Amino acid sequence: MKLEGLRVLDLSLFLPGPHLTMMMADHGADVIKLEPPGEGDPGRGIGLGEHGHTVFFRNANRGKRSICLNLKTAEGREALLRVAAEVDVLIEAFRPGVAARLGFDYPTVAARNPGIIYCSIAAFGQTGPYRDRPAHDLACEAMAGVVSVNLGNDDQPAMPHVPAADMAASLMSLSGILMALYRRDRTGQGDHLDISMHDSILAWTPNVLGPVFVEKRPPVPKHERTWGGAAFYRIYRTADNRHVVLGGQEAKFVRNLLNELARPDLIELCDRGPGPHQQPVVEFLQDVFATRTQAEWVEWFDGRDICFAPVKNLREAFDDPQVAARDMRLVDEQGQEHIGIPIRFQNEPGQVEFALPTLGEHTREVLQEFGYSAAEIEAMQTAGACHAP
Repeated sequence: MKLEGLRVLDLSLFLPGPHLTMMMADHGADVIKLEPPGEGDPGRGIGLGEHGHTVFFRNANRGKRSICLNLKTAEGREALLRVAAEVDVLIEAFRPGVAARLGFDYPTVAARNPGIIYCSIAAFGQTGPYRDRPAHDLACEAMAGVVSVNLGNDDQPAMPHVPAADMAASLMSLSGILMALYRRDRTGQGDHLDISMHDSILAWTPNVLGPVFVEKRPPVPKHERTWGGAAFYRIYRTADNRHVVLGGQEAKFVRNLLNELARPDLIELCDRGPGPHQQPVVEFLQDVFATRTQAEWVEWFDGRDICFAPVKNLREAFDDPQVAARDMRLVDEQGQEHIGIPIRFQNEPGQVEFALPTLGEHTREVLQEFGYSAAEIEAMQTAGACHAP
């Protein structure tokens, strides 16, 4: 696999860092997950679970080894530094300044391991006036302006339903780490990545910034092509109170559908671009889609060259034959479901390791790999510096 032989020390919790390192584990990296004593990663206790693990935890932490160190003790911090001295990548997601205060910031780790790729993930990054603010995904999306354009039918901001800032930061981190590893192969030098969730979600907005950058104003979502200002990029209700979408406003799709529906007179309104002038097209399509059920529309659109899709619920989405064909829903021997691997290689494809670590399961094993004797580990356990079951 592509990352076989790479050793990663993951100090992060919740979603961005764990998701990042799970993707690395799927492609062969040896990921050592450091968890705090007690409950460990909060993801172990969030949401529904089965067979001793939550769905959240197993879809962000499979294939890793768990060690449990108490970083409030000198022995625990020294153990962390000894491991960090011999790994390729370290990911931390503490609030800015915490790693330095505890003695394992980038300069300290790099002094022992100059080639390390050290990735810091924080809500607002390591610099700027907001660096010390506590924040999770929702606050980052709000500060980035994304919540302001995520409006409900009442034109009020609605809760975003996917953790876009978390996942954007995960993917930005993965990209940056792989760039740094590529560069290290040529120079031998490590690097420090400063990844901000806020930066990451801002970077996901290039297709909607016309009014912002040209006219220096916030967009009016209902007038913009991406958020409902175009009749062919909208959600429509069907006769059975379900929904479908038109998801492409290229001229050929507009003509194909409006000619089929005997309304070529409306094509000119779509040709003029998004905006309130398309309201007659929207109203016509609302009336049309209300005449049949979602299933009937799926059948009607089959074979027609029009960008259309039914709005599926998440259960239907993971049961879809396309998902099965791409192995994006996997089932283990216990019947538990897992998200598949989205990065697909023809050669050396990733491989899911369904095993999930219990808290601190590999503490003893990992510390021995990094030079600790059995007696030293027992002494640390007795002193409360580690959890080594």
